[in-house]
Amino acid sequence: MSGLNSVLLVGGAGFLGLHLIEKFYNLSPRPDIHVFDVRPLPDNLSSQFTFDPKAVTTHIGDLTSENDVKCALQSSQADVVVHSASPMHGCSQEIYNKVNVAGTKNLLETSKRLNVKAFIYTSSAGVIFNGQDIHNADETWPIPEVPMDGYNETKAIAEEMVLKSNSISQSFVTIALRPAGIFGPGDRQLVPGLRSVAKMGQSKFQIGDNNNLFDWTYVGNVADAHVLAAEKLLLKSSQPEVAGEAFFITNDSPAYFWALARTVWRADGHVDKYNIVLNRPIAICAGYLSQCISKLTGKEPGLTPFRVKVVCAVRYHNVNKAKRLLGYKPAVGIEEGIAKTLAWMNETS
Repeated sequence: MSGLNSVLLVGGAGFLGLHLIEKFYNLSPRPDIHVFDVRPLPDNLSSQFTFDPKAVTTHIGDLTSENDVKCALQSSQADVVVHSASPMHGCSQEIYNKVNVAGTKNLLETSKRLNVKAFIYTSSAGVIFNGQDIHNADETWPIPEVPMDGYNETKAIAEEMVLKSNSISQSFVTIALRPAGIFGPGDRQLVPGLRSVAKMGQSKFQIGDNNNLFDWTYVGNVADAHVLAAEKLLLKSSQPEVAGEAFFITNDSPAYFWALARTVWRADGHVDKYNIVLNRPIAICAGYLSQCISKLTGKEPGLTPFRVKVVCAVRYHNVNKAKRLLGYKPAVGIEEGIAKTLAWMNETS
């Protein structure tokens, strides 16, 4: 890739981060690859990853520490910073504020001060979600005044900071990518969770009528989009079109919400003869009851009103902008992605 000598992958030891390493590693010519994270790379990488860990320089540090970030940037001499570090869903508001807001602000300001050329932020399609249905939303869809949760609220705040920092005249260009429903090898939440549901005999329960289309995105496709974004940001000819812009990234094949779960279960040889359907209003009431019981028992609630609203909502997005301006095209389909994920799980379990 012309102009890319070194890349710093912030959060590079995480789920998406490992796939980002893989994609940048396979570029020709290959840039110097640096990872900044609170943890080192995993000791035993799955065969799903073909990069040589010895070709990756890891910097351990705190995203909110100006000195840690400065040292990593100076050592890497990065042309491009890819910021995919973020806490998982279910963390406290304090953690989201610290990492997604304060951490992004620190990384952004330090990158600009140290003459990084391009800054790519991994945002979330959830920044436009407030519990209401989303039909084929493009990037003109507004970010709601009342956010759905702390995770997406802070992601939206960070995204705005990143895009407002864009300045072609100052040779500091930025972009935000909004992936939806990421899954794939390395995923510790979605597919492993679905597999656990089947093992506990709970796969027969369905929340909602399953008439809601939903976007899932294979992680390798998301990583491809980041490489394309880096390429476009470093090209002077394409900067005016893509710099300072947000892009939805999906598999461009919305499916009914429970289709992915049942594809996972079917691949494991598990098919239910019947389903017990819990409609949305009853499920929300059950969610509130579950929360009350969890407060008394001190255990994590299995069902919450938030989860019900997510499961029952229509949420699919239009990726024509990413196709047109980034040249994005999902290379791995949903079923192939599930097969790769299950193979990874079987290998590492």
